[in-house]
Amino acid sequence: MIIGVSYDLLRWEEKDIITEARKSGFKAIPIFTKDFYSIVGVGENHNELEADVIIQRNTSHARALTTSLIFEGWNYNVVNDATSLFKCGNKLYTLSLLAKHNIKTPRTVVTFSKDKAVDLAKKIGFPAVIKPIEGSWGRMVAKAVDEDILYSFLEYQEYTTSQFRQIYLVQEFVKKPNRDIRIFVMGDEAPVGIYRVNEHNWKTNTALGARALPLKIDDELRDLALKVRDIMGGFFLGIDIFEDPERGYLVNEINGVPEYKNTVRVNNFNVSSYLLNKLREWIKK
Repeated sequence: MIIGVSYDLLRWEEKDIITEARKSGFKAIPIFTKDFYSIVGVGENHNELEADVIIQRNTSHARALTTSLIFEGWNYNVVNDATSLFKCGNKLYTLSLLAKHNIKTPRTVVTFSKDKAVDLAKKIGFPAVIKPIEGSWGRMVAKAVDEDILYSFLEYQEYTTSQFRQIYLVQEFVKKPNRDIRIFVMGDEAPVGIYRVNEHNWKTNTALGARALPLKIDDELRDLALKVRDIMGGFFLGIDIFEDPERGYLVNEINGVPEYKNTVRVNNFNVSSYLLNKLREWIKK
């Protein structure tokens, strides 16, 4: 099997996929996005790529989405495909799809007016969390403890360069423990996950200092993760889940290009090898 790895930054995960692919006897082809190009309309693959499947690993959401679109246009199998990346990359789209299928999420308001956002935030209560429509690693996510601070954050957003700067997404502050859950779906299984624990910051992204601890996946979590996969599409997902003391599991966000270095470390679980084996099963079908 020939594996293409599309990337813009060679992190631990991309190196590990290439190493594990070669250990398994696969041919692994790194595809550096900044050296990659496409001429649309001539019906040819000018990059002369040969691959049974291309694993999408770009850190930039825009580059990931665009290169998946191009690869799919050339009839490659791409993991994850552009449609699922778009669903996962847009928090409003994600929340809307999950709500449509009765998946519990944090209470969220979306408005096109700062004043309306503040009025509605009073209904879900303070503190409230403001998030950008697109973004990762907890960037531009802020906790507002009262109306004045929320309004200041909304004004700040309005003067950014985000294409969604005048769409305001305000979410309840979930009273979770000092941790959240990241569970990984690969194909039709959800084999591994972690707790992300942070005693010093309400944000539990490992990029912001949270510690990873092993997670024992119970039946409810596994069923929830696979149901989310069915709704969102995609082959390899990282699903972030809050533990609410009254409502149970709430799906917060979904990552279409998940990092997993810390998951491998604390679980002693070879994510790259598992992913490659699931891809081999998929390609053979």
